[in-house]
Amino acid sequence: MELVVSAVAGDLVNRLMSFLISKYRSEEQLEKKMKRLQDLLIRAHMIVEEAEVRYITNSKMLLQLRKLVEVMYQGYHVLDTIKYRRLGADENEVRSFNINELSFTTSIRRLCTTICTSNFPQLQISLDNLESTVSDMKEFVLLLGGCKRMFRSPYDSYVYIDNYMFGRHVEKQLVINILLQENIPHFAPAVLPIIGGSRVGKKTLVAHVCNNEKVRSKFSSILHMSSENIWRIEHEVAPGRSLVVVEFTSDVEEEDWLKFYSSVKQMGRGSKIIIISRVAKLSRFGTVKPVHLNSLSHEEYSYLFKVLAFGGTNPEEHPQLAVIAEDLAVALGGSLITANVCVDKMRKNQDVHFWIRLLKKYKNVVQKNLSVFGKHPKNLMDKDHPIDITRLASSPRLSSRMLRLMPPHSEIDDSKTELPKVMFGDLIAGSAVLPREEFELVAWESRIPPYKRFVNFATYCDEEPIYQRHTSSAGKKRKRTVR
Repeated sequence: MELVVSAVAGDLVNRLMSFLISKYRSEEQLEKKMKRLQDLLIRAHMIVEEAEVRYITNSKMLLQLRKLVEVMYQGYHVLDTIKYRRLGADENEVRSFNINELSFTTSIRRLCTTICTSNFPQLQISLDNLESTVSDMKEFVLLLGGCKRMFRSPYDSYVYIDNYMFGRHVEKQLVINILLQENIPHFAPAVLPIIGGSRVGKKTLVAHVCNNEKVRSKFSSILHMSSENIWRIEHEVAPGRSLVVVEFTSDVEEEDWLKFYSSVKQMGRGSKIIIISRVAKLSRFGTVKPVHLNSLSHEEYSYLFKVLAFGGTNPEEHPQLAVIAEDLAVALGGSLITANVCVDKMRKNQDVHFWIRLLKKYKNVVQKNLSVFGKHPKNLMDKDHPIDITRLASSPRLSSRMLRLMPPHSEIDDSKTELPKVMFGDLIAGSAVLPREEFELVAWESRIPPYKRFVNFATYCDEEPIYQRHTSSAGKKRKRTVR
């Protein structure tokens, strides 16, 4: 019996030693790959930052830049994921590898699980993609040196971050290039449709384009209009070249469009029109290829979220906060306005308990809306659907009532309503005193001109939502039928 025990123990020791050697080699390889990825990311980011301060008129260069940006943020995401998972795995390994609490074989099995999860096949994929893309940028860098530099003051840089221009340089450059081109034919105003989903930054993109020095010098006047007041264009005819920016919330009749277009033709030669809308059908009025604005990829959104949440703090010094920030970015589903509200509070209070509480609140809100409406809150808001935000608030007033964020969402310079106002940031931080009745929830206030305010109306609801009521009543009917 002693010989059997001795043989088994010897075999386990040999297996453990072999495993530890293998683990050391794997860790060494992982470190080398991570170092290589980090070096490539520095090179890629250097190229991207230089491209962002140059006028790039070559459309193929812009396509290449877009590809580089895409693989760069994928690389950042993979690198951060490995970095913080490993830190968490090391802590778990120290806690779990205890011979007094676990059997020897269980400890080995747990260590095997740790090393297996450290292989990260996505690392090699990301590394290969980035190496290939960066190596293909030699001609791009050479041509970039011949592109004229943009003027950007410190104030412009501040505006750039505050208005969510992150990740939109390619689209911005495309729009600028179109505006600076001559119209063909000269007497017909060019029409550029900018099409994109709700709150992806269409108006912000146009605002930055209109603030560009070359665009401002190209047009003697820039007019901003909405679908409700396009008829005032007849009274806005001015001498000189004009840029007309019009936002449409719905489709437009052909006759109405022709009347509007005819009025713009009376303006100075070289005038242009920018259409801003969610409605893809409006692209039919374009005389040039439309610019489509999509939501940021998860990798871009996650990177932006963490940069803004940590501010000047190094995330590597706070791996637990970095993991929470990543989870919160997933929970928010890509919402830029909500992200800006959250990071403003997180940056001011970098306490792990506060961040965890914020994460739990948003996870609860997401779960509630998925169970009641079957969709993520961001998707509901994009469709102008009410959102249940009861679990964001910590108020005794909500013990038996539900708090709903109601459409429509509005962007206003100054609120004309007399309803009480609550800041969204105060609500999620738990410092807001909620009014007893309907109120305005100010999601975000821009700190720069024109001081836009993003506002929703919040109301209390005592009854179950119609969707839920229908679901539950249908379930009851089915039960009676079965009996």
